[in-house]
Amino acid sequence: MFTIGTPAPDFTLLDQNEIEHSLAQYRGGYVLLYFYPKDDTPGCTKEACAITDVYNDFKAVGIAVLGVSKDSPQSHKKFATKYNLPFTLLSDSGLAVAEVYGAWKEKTMFGKTALGMHRISYLIDPAGMIVNVYPNVDPPNHALQILKDVKELTK
Repeated sequence: MFTIGTPAPDFTLLDQNEIEHSLAQYRGGYVLLYFYPKDDTPGCTKEACAITDVYNDFKAVGIAVLGVSKDSPQSHKKFATKYNLPFTLLSDSGLAVAEVYGAWKEKTMFGKTALGMHRISYLIDPAGMIVNVYPNVDPPNHALQILKDVKELTK
């Protein structure tokens, strides 16, 4: 996990339409880089739909949204289509980006420990610096917190 004030490591991943995206191409605007466990699961759906609900507000203050999971581009396409998600979902099937950003690590579920995707987000500023880290995301309220934080940063 990176800390506030450090540069966000660049990466290139495929989106739900199998188009490459790199973090560097979003310089000049804010980026919400959010990691989530799996497409079309209850918590992940709540988070994605909450972002969709305020997406026009995100655009108005210059926030690009990049959701990342290990799901395939095809899975992302189905998820985005099913819920009319207007933002980019990136496939990190090799988990390289999730590992660099501290999203792929041990987690305990039902008394068993295994590696898995943690729900963690980074707010990245127009210069590519991490300005906030959200290690304990509350899926239905996360989008409003990001919006509030960006409005504070841009005052």
